[in-house]
Amino acid sequence: MASNVTEFYNGKTVFLTGGTGFVGVCLIEKLLRCMPDLKNIYVLLRPKKGKKIEERLEDIKKNSVFNRLKEENKTNLFNKLIPVAGDVGEENLGLSSGDRLTLVEDVNIVFHSAATLDFEADLKSNTNINLLGTRRVVQLCQEIRDLKALVHVSSAYVNSVLTEVDEQVYPAPYDVNELIALVEKLDIETLKQETPSILKDHPNSYTFTKHLAEHEVKNGGIPAAIVRPSMITASWKEPIPGWTVSKNGIQGFLMGASKGVVRRLPVVKDIIYDYIPVDLVINNLIVAAYAVNQDSKGKLKVYHCTSGTRNPFKWANIEPKINYYLHKYPLQSAVWYPYLKLLPSIFMFRLSAIFVHLIPAYILDMVARLTGGRPILVRLHTNVNNSLDRLKTFIFTEWKFYNSRTIDLHDSLSEIDKNLFNLDIKPLIWESYFIDLVQGVRQYLNNESPKSLEKARSKDKILLVVHIGLQAVLLGLVWWLVKTIFATSWTAAGLVVPITYLLFDEL
Repeated sequence: MASNVTEFYNGKTVFLTGGTGFVGVCLIEKLLRCMPDLKNIYVLLRPKKGKKIEERLEDIKKNSVFNRLKEENKTNLFNKLIPVAGDVGEENLGLSSGDRLTLVEDVNIVFHSAATLDFEADLKSNTNINLLGTRRVVQLCQEIRDLKALVHVSSAYVNSVLTEVDEQVYPAPYDVNELIALVEKLDIETLKQETPSILKDHPNSYTFTKHLAEHEVKNGGIPAAIVRPSMITASWKEPIPGWTVSKNGIQGFLMGASKGVVRRLPVVKDIIYDYIPVDLVINNLIVAAYAVNQDSKGKLKVYHCTSGTRNPFKWANIEPKINYYLHKYPLQSAVWYPYLKLLPSIFMFRLSAIFVHLIPAYILDMVARLTGGRPILVRLHTNVNNSLDRLKTFIFTEWKFYNSRTIDLHDSLSEIDKNLFNLDIKPLIWESYFIDLVQGVRQYLNNESPKSLEKARSKDKILLVVHIGLQAVLLGLVWWLVKTIFATSWTAAGLVVPITYLLFDEL
């Protein structure tokens, strides 16, 4: 029995923006591996100083996401990748007239994944890349002679002003042309002052401009779909369980936790956090293009690629096991004994972080300087601290992203396509997934081979003894100081208990 989705892609040519990003490289890998008769993939690449686009394409091919292709001796599939010089932040995507003509004549399917994900980026940058970049992609699609589908990668959080969100394009929060005129007219400082009144309830200019970008797709008059992932995490199954190259979100925290330098995480244990593995996102993108072509009515479809209403995740369920995972798969390069504790507020996190993050960071950075290493910990923890105000909406809010259309799309697939392009997160077991995630972070972000596990476990035992010894000494010092200041043992005991909770790990 043949795959209907694969047959749709046979002989087609794809154009992809954002090909160097987490989603982009994973999409390239899946298309090459599962679409053997795909014609070509044009990848939009921005020329960098001293590096041609051909060199940037070679860098993409070195990504660990392609290890499976290399192990299966399928590197000849890389010949389907064609770099195209351009930039979504420039007029006409920065394309030469020759390259634009080639795309117009050859391309059938467009995946628009390029965006600025920096929550610190100003409204001007976000408008140019997220909003106008999408407009430029839509304009190209309008010229393409045999366009089957544009799939626009949006975000579940573009409607974060709501706590319950359906698979639809909601009214625009601002007049697009008025915003563009304002951004062009005002200088950076004035625009910064005006930004809060423009964004209103939107938490940042990223969600705001990504919301407006959806209207560019909706009003483009082309066959299109919008896919809205939530917080994208390491792969569930493909190409390898736990694979990741992203340091965003929980992967970044686990990366630091496994080193022993991140010891606290501000989360609400009992609310739902909407995490979605990257391979489910990729499957959704691929199948969305197929679905656009199947729909004779040509109506724009929005798909939520989310987990919260289908297979909800709560930190309360994983908290008792997270430190067990960190010590089952420790790092040989750990600088201290790992121990991650969850705290329910930013205030408690910041208070605790002074003692368990910043003070040790200054000490370890000083050691790094003396030994010729790179002092990075103070900067890392300062950046985390500074980012909390920008992230608090996403840390402490529970959303419900309803995804019935995505589930219906999955159910409509043949059995072979359900296996090849699974869209349903329901069967995922979060505890098992986190075991793979910790190992993936260890191998792909911390660059430690599974072969080094035994040595890492031996070091972990040594770090535990040193850690408990130091904690015992510090606890005794805290008790003595509090008792000396407040004179009575009862008062001291009342203060030492919360101090111990905030500052100490296993004691």
